[in-house]
Amino acid sequence: MNYIIQTHRLSKEYKRFAKEAGLKGSLKSLFNRKFVSKTAVSDFDLTVEQGEFVGLIGPNGAGKTTLVKMLTGIIAPTSGEISVLGHYPNKLANAFKKQYAVVMGQKSQLIYDMTAADTFLLFKEMYEIPEAVYRRNLALFTDLFDAEEYLNMQVRTLSLGERLKMELVTALLHDPKVLFLDEPTIGLDAPAQRQIRAFLQEVNSRKGTTILLTSHYMEDVRSLCPRSIVVNNGCKIYDGETAALFASYQTQKKVTIQFESASEFVAPPHCTILEKNSHKALFMIPKEKTGTILERIMKEYRLKDISVEEEDIGLVVEKIYQNGNGVQS
Repeated sequence: MNYIIQTHRLSKEYKRFAKEAGLKGSLKSLFNRKFVSKTAVSDFDLTVEQGEFVGLIGPNGAGKTTLVKMLTGIIAPTSGEISVLGHYPNKLANAFKKQYAVVMGQKSQLIYDMTAADTFLLFKEMYEIPEAVYRRNLALFTDLFDAEEYLNMQVRTLSLGERLKMELVTALLHDPKVLFLDEPTIGLDAPAQRQIRAFLQEVNSRKGTTILLTSHYMEDVRSLCPRSIVVNNGCKIYDGETAALFASYQTQKKVTIQFESASEFVAPPHCTILEKNSHKALFMIPKEKTGTILERIMKEYRLKDISVEEEDIGLVVEKIYQNGNGVQS
């Protein structure tokens, strides 16, 4: 099978200069430099097919951004094999650079003193985008984002959410085959996050663009990515269906009950109380015991209201990271 992204035993090691504190340490380091090795990515195997939408998740320092930088040619690997769109990324061949795009939530490719429309024209020339393709894509993406009003405004005057929309339009004007997204929704409010997700789903569906997404917002990954890869300490600890990953760890239900009148709630076995007073109780129960426990509670207490929610996704992710080996695919 011809994969659009393929790595084998890909590794990246950094050497960091280390010295003792103070003037004495500085003088000693002039004659006897010491370095500490840090492995950011280790023996990483990855295959991605055309049109996939893959989530890359892991705690801070896990190696996600380093992996993306190697896949885009920003940094070279220390060892291993890597191929993206049939190219060795770090050669930075023009033919390769014209086939991918990268958007990093904490870095901008827009020019703040220019309007977004002028930036688009600049990228049109840089990527040698044919006029018909440029006009078609600009019309499509501005329509999907309902962003016509932002085009002729200086980038510096746009809000964070508006700027990110323009970043995505800029990245996609040249019809890249692969889009790398590193924390694209960082700092955005919930409505803006939902709009970005809807846009990315549409691009993946309409254009068949292969998307590799790293994000700490697990709702991004769960709602967008059928496949997830979990990275920890530079190693891949899970590669498989996103739904299966969360099902393996989302083992609790969060239940909130409100009483019709003041009551002294005694939690049944297997319940973990999170909050309790005479009118309300909030607790966690095992997923498989939900029906039995709720039936007992409704028999013993007069309830005004009851709500049952999935376990908080943040807690689920903590479990995934704390489990050193993840769920093996």
